[in-house]
Amino acid sequence: MSWSNSSQAPMRILHTMLRVGNLQRSIDFYTDVLGMKVLRTTDRPEQKYTLAFVGFGDESQHAVLELTYNYGVDHYELGTAFGHVAIAVPDAAAACAAVRAKGGAVTREAGPVKGGTTVIAFVQDPDGYKIELIENQSNPSR
Repeated sequence: MSWSNSSQAPMRILHTMLRVGNLQRSIDFYTDVLGMKVLRTTDRPEQKYTLAFVGFGDESQHAVLELTYNYGVDHYELGTAFGHVAIAVPDAAAACAAVRAKGGAVTREAGPVKGGTTVIAFVQDPDGYKIELIENQSNPSR
């Protein structure tokens, strides 16, 4: 079966789920520090979890982050398999300065990617997830 020739809508990434230890702290980081919006929330007390979907635009057109808080879990081991979430920015150095000014952690200052010329930087959310800031990305494969 060829997905691209299907009569249905084309496939696309909808969201990436991140487990968080403090939902409000994470919402504050993604909205206040990175400028995303809370798109929707769902609380499931019987199943003991709460979800918050955050992003830069409507879910019908943009991939978003699903922040999942499992009741009573305030810390996760991130492991070594997950890398980062990437966000395009007009100016990586200015984005780092803005993140720092709002209390966020910059873990790699803006500069060229190893072996290339694309300017990148890394910041870290309150749970330790890395966010790559990619300056004026014109080629997604870098």
